[in-house]
Amino acid sequence: MSGGIAIAGNIILDIVKKIDIYPEKGMLANVIGETRAVGGCVCNTAIDLKKLDQNLTVTAFGRVGADEYGQYLLDRMKKEGIDISGVTADAQSSTSYTDVMTVSQTGERTFFQRRGANAGFQPQHVPVKSLDCEIFHLGYLLLLDGMDEADETYGTRAARLLCEIQQRGIKTSIDLVSEQSERFEKIVTPALRYCNYVVINEIEGGRLAGYAPRKKDGAPDLENLERICRKIKALGVSDAVVLHCPELSCGIDKTDEFCLLPSFALPKGYIVGSVGAGDAFCAGMLYSFLKGMPLIEGMQLASCMAAENLSVSDAVSGAKDLQETLKAENKFKRRDIKC
Repeated sequence: MSGGIAIAGNIILDIVKKIDIYPEKGMLANVIGETRAVGGCVCNTAIDLKKLDQNLTVTAFGRVGADEYGQYLLDRMKKEGIDISGVTADAQSSTSYTDVMTVSQTGERTFFQRRGANAGFQPQHVPVKSLDCEIFHLGYLLLLDGMDEADETYGTRAARLLCEIQQRGIKTSIDLVSEQSERFEKIVTPALRYCNYVVINEIEGGRLAGYAPRKKDGAPDLENLERICRKIKALGVSDAVVLHCPELSCGIDKTDEFCLLPSFALPKGYIVGSVGAGDAFCAGMLYSFLKGMPLIEGMQLASCMAAENLSVSDAVSGAKDLQETLKAENKFKRRDIKC
């Protein structure tokens, strides 16, 4: 194996629109700025990884349309040094895009998504027999129609793919999308049996495990967060389950040891946007898995990457190399959360 990481799944153009407020239904909000940026699991996570370590082999797998948006995304990934030979252009579909509505004062964002070519990304587009990587990461389940389809034997087509990849001795990982639906058990649970790693946010984890990640006052429910991690791991994840949210990250490793790490208490005005923060965190965790770091150290790196991401409006321009990324530990203090 190359020692690298393959990132497969959603390839999306983010059209980031900064707004003054998020309006109630039927009301008006002002767009005060607009930028175009790469988005989706593949672009975000792959670019973050490559910026973290230029010597790392990062390969992308997915589909774009044969259009301007698709060429923009391919050019950007290629410029960053990512192997894009696994990305195909579909002349029959448009490139997927997302309108990212970001509230200027808080950085909170809401997504309006056009699936486009991503819907046609299927297991046959991944050359399992010739994959050359140590870790294969697939995201986002629930937003990949061709992967989410039912399979009589494995539950879903994604689960079948992950099983076949594991059989080649390659570690597997998944990420999800934050969706308000009841599809988690049907779509996500079958894949867990064939995952070494799961890195998701607390909302996705709560829906998947059936526990509320937050108390009635909105604060993280630490007991339930541990329950969520343990439940997801019990559903078949072999190596590690990690949850992240604005206040903290937590996880459980192969030894079933639970650990929790408060996030940074970032200064007022530091957060410009939060789009791609979850992908940045995920990239940090994938790198730590590849390097065999203890879980808590991986979470430290991942939270540093997420903190750098929050300082910019798009998903990837905040990414830095490993040495610069880790300086966040000395720049910021962590929140006071009882562990």
